[in-house]
Amino acid sequence: MSEPARELKEAVGRKASVGQTIAAVAWSFFGVRRGRDHEKDMARLNPVHVIIAGVLGAAVFVGMLVLLVRWVVSSGVAGA
Repeated sequence: MSEPARELKEAVGRKASVGQTIAAVAWSFFGVRRGRDHEKDMARLNPVHVIIAGVLGAAVFVGMLVLLVRWVVSSGVAGA
């Protein structure tokens, strides 16, 4: 087996909790993370789980923005 294939198989086999994955993705949305914690995350997080959590987090963020804009527009604050 080639080196990249072995590394990918090893990365996908990592077992981090859902909470750890969500916390790492949340910190990445804010853009603040200590280097030491980032290295720990890279060693234990499953990249597939990180991608799924990132897409879901982005969808929730966009949904919240849409709801906020609808609320502001319907309240009449935006037109005043």
